[in-house]
Amino acid sequence: MTMTPGASPETAVDDKFAQAISLLVAARTVTVLCHVQPDADTIGSGLALAIVLKRRGVDVEVSFATPSELPESMNELPGRELLVAADSVHRDVDLVVSVDAGSRGRLGALAECLDSADATLVIDHHRSNTRFGTLNVVDPAAESTTAVIARLLDAWNVEIDVDIAHCLFAGLVTDTGSFRWVRPGSHLLAERLLATGIDGASIARRLLDSHPFGWLPMLGSVLGSATLVPDAVGGLGLVYAAILRTDSAGLRSEEIESVIDIVRTTAEAEVAAVLKQQDADEWTVSLRAKSSVDVSVVAAALGGGGHRNAAGFTAYGTKDAVIAALIDALG
Repeated sequence: MTMTPGASPETAVDDKFAQAISLLVAARTVTVLCHVQPDADTIGSGLALAIVLKRRGVDVEVSFATPSELPESMNELPGRELLVAADSVHRDVDLVVSVDAGSRGRLGALAECLDSADATLVIDHHRSNTRFGTLNVVDPAAESTTAVIARLLDAWNVEIDVDIAHCLFAGLVTDTGSFRWVRPGSHLLAERLLATGIDGASIARRLLDSHPFGWLPMLGSVLGSATLVPDAVGGLGLVYAAILRTDSAGLRSEEIESVIDIVRTTAEAEVAAVLKQQDADEWTVSLRAKSSVDVSVVAAALGGGGHRNAAGFTAYGTKDAVIAALIDALG
């Protein structure tokens, strides 16, 4: 992205909003794509934008490739009636919008939709974003993609009402870890969204603090086998745990994804990793760092991407082989 002298990264992104709005206004058919294994930031961003487009008379749909159903914790998000199954997504539309996906690969099987659309718009906040759209509105400094969507709607003079605010707050509260990782303006945006009348405590509780009883024995099994490698990361330490398919049977994706936020609290380790078994020798790996290590660089080296302090990748092989490759990449 080219910046004018003295312009901040945020200003450079804001300069793209007029072009993005032009694409959105011109389109009569739009598909909004969320990333695989969707979290509240990608779904919240997609539904907020789709609500706006639907109100403008646009034929709009939202989808994600996997899993086959929306995570249960997001079932109360407004606009979910605009979600369609991956195998029902229209392939011939005026515009495809990707939200919160750092690369084509994060869209899974639906990435092919990008090739048949007249134009593609990427809206994201991952520093590792590969700029795979016709137009890319990417702000690595933003705390969530929903925060970028909020600024886009302001530039469009669209009122953020209670339904849109609900979707935007869902992404903001989850991607900031209940406002533990914020930037200047994060709390101002939260206050503005709350002022519409949404119940922020209820939204946060459903997304972050509600688990079925089966989560507890899974957690006990996984955390009981966690391993600390104090000499890894140049002596800063690595802690890792693995969630086998037998551990996670019957649990929702949000239960599985939540484990990394417990493992990362290990005081003796700068970096935390959780390996989640997909098939016999396929693993998705979540990485978290405290402050000294940029795990987005590590993830990118292993075929993934993400943020400085939160990233991930997919690996193939035995658990020991995946861990060995990770330790090697961490240095």
